[in-house]
Amino acid sequence: MYNYHLNTSMRNSGVVAFAKGDVNGDHIPDHVFVTGFKASNLPMFQNMTLVIQNGATGVFVRIPLKENTGYDPALFLGDFTGDGVNDILITIPTGGSGGTTYNYIYSFVNNTPRLLFDSNVYNQQYQYDVSFKNNYKVEVISKINKAKYLIDISLRGTDYLNEIYDENGKLKTPISGWVDPISGLYPTDYDLNKLYELIAYQQIAGRYHADSLGLIQNRLKWNGTTFTLDYQDLAIYGSYE
Repeated sequence: MYNYHLNTSMRNSGVVAFAKGDVNGDHIPDHVFVTGFKASNLPMFQNMTLVIQNGATGVFVRIPLKENTGYDPALFLGDFTGDGVNDILITIPTGGSGGTTYNYIYSFVNNTPRLLFDSNVYNQQYQYDVSFKNNYKVEVISKINKAKYLIDISLRGTDYLNEIYDENGKLKTPISGWVDPISGLYPTDYDLNKLYELIAYQQIAGRYHADSLGLIQNRLKWNGTTFTLDYQDLAIYGSYE
């Protein structure tokens, strides 16, 4: 029987996420954990670490996570690279107001950890400009692929619009918004071939964070070296009377 507390002596430290599957390629299921230290009554954990126990030998390998403080981490095992071996997706909610997450994907083929995806690197690469325009429009430019989107906000409430525009639909003052870091990273198998892509969601904010204008949705695929943009769209919210 495996000891899922990993014989740790740290008070209130233990397993906070668990998954089982072959991640080293020997066709024997391994045990994959995220361990962490709970410092308060909140479901927040510190010093989170990825731990892999070899299913054949029982040997543990520990991989410290760069961003290691957050809430209720989750694990997903699936093949993102096409080598036929499960990779490890770790998702850690930050607890911030935008619902942002830290995300890592590791390969562990031949018992060698290899970082395939780091949400901090993604957030640095995927940058956007958000600016309000005349006639009740918001322009969003995705810099990585030079795509431009226009969001029509004319259905927003009168009070909201009157704060931004004059009676002719002209901006009273320049306004810029922003796009949040990843607020959701989800595995998806579009082709039903047991090879997973990623869908990354990022919230678009207007004048303030609660002024949400929509979502950027990026589909990412492994190209043999890294995850690259395969498809992008912008989703907007409907208006309800």
